[in-house]
Amino acid sequence: MADAPTHRSSPTRRATITDVAARANVSSATVSRVLNGNYPVAEPTRTRVHAAVDELGYVINAHARALAGTSSRTVGIIVHDVVDPFFAHIARGVERAASEAGRLCMVCCTHGDPRRELAFVDLLHEQRADAVVLVGGAHQDRAYAREVARRARSLHAGGARLVLCGRPSVGRDVPTLSVEYDNEGGAFALTDHLLTQGHERVLYLGGPPNLSTTHDRLAGHRRALALRGVPAAPELVHTGAFSPAFGHRRLAELLAAKLEFSAVFAANDMVAIGASQAIEEAGLRVPDDISLVGYDDVPAAATLRPRLTTVHVPLEEMGRQAVRSAVPDAESDAWRPPADGGVRLGTHIVVRDSVAARTPSPARTARTARTERTEKDPGPSCAR
Repeated sequence: MADAPTHRSSPTRRATITDVAARANVSSATVSRVLNGNYPVAEPTRTRVHAAVDELGYVINAHARALAGTSSRTVGIIVHDVVDPFFAHIARGVERAASEAGRLCMVCCTHGDPRRELAFVDLLHEQRADAVVLVGGAHQDRAYAREVARRARSLHAGGARLVLCGRPSVGRDVPTLSVEYDNEGGAFALTDHLLTQGHERVLYLGGPPNLSTTHDRLAGHRRALALRGVPAAPELVHTGAFSPAFGHRRLAELLAAKLEFSAVFAANDMVAIGASQAIEEAGLRVPDDISLVGYDDVPAAATLRPRLTTVHVPLEEMGRQAVRSAVPDAESDAWRPPADGGVRLGTHIVVRDSVAARTPSPARTARTARTERTEKDPGPSCAR
């Protein structure tokens, strides 16, 4: 007996939500709840529904585009908060590149809620967007990554692309494009700058602990400490929100507790602004008493007093590259994605006025001397 044909093999009919429900042996309402993520559904049921979606090639609420072969000529960008200058400057790059390509730009704000992020991807898919740009660090959660991957496949099946901007891949087999920057390398260079200025006790402040951005910046910070032979002190790492309020509150608490440190590595410039206020309120001065650095190089970093040493991230260019990699220009309908599916942009330190040299301790001087001797004379075991 021949196998019954599936809807995927039919050239004239696309799978519907009713087909998915029948394949998963559930109601259409249950399928809708699973796909929208707005109602609790048992995990075995969710698994069956997602399996049916994949088997049938069901594209969520996007059948009109599949049948008509058209799009809304729209690019969607999903950010944490458009008021945050990090996201605002990336959004500006997206909008300008979208306009150049003859596209309308739609901006969605999640306020840090991963469920809203996924819901916005679905909404933009329903609106037949040509591309959806997810901006900023990803939540480090396997279930969340699976949901992003599933939506990337649905977008791709409908002729659109998901672009990961400033966040890691969700898998080699997932059809996404990426625009990254050297997050870890920037943090390494910034910490090394502090160490070469004699700062051994560097307080790392800010960044949600479950965010990929925080993971990468902390990794670069710790690698620089290890390379210079400076022990990593757990009491000097305090993660939290990327906000002035967190930087102010936590640093005020640590200063009151008399925690010993000579420099603050704020995980972004917004945290640095709050930290600067806490230092001033404690009767101390930057950089005379405490050196302070940030990350991102948003415009406020150059106007803070003293001007903030930070890491420059090409924010607007990231937004431009996200659109250019995913949609054709206004004169052509041909795809022009990067050959390897991704773009990686560099970062660099911007040295301003917020770091002062500090006389290193005798122990630090000895460690530096040992490191220099090792680099100059690796020993007979390394000879060729």
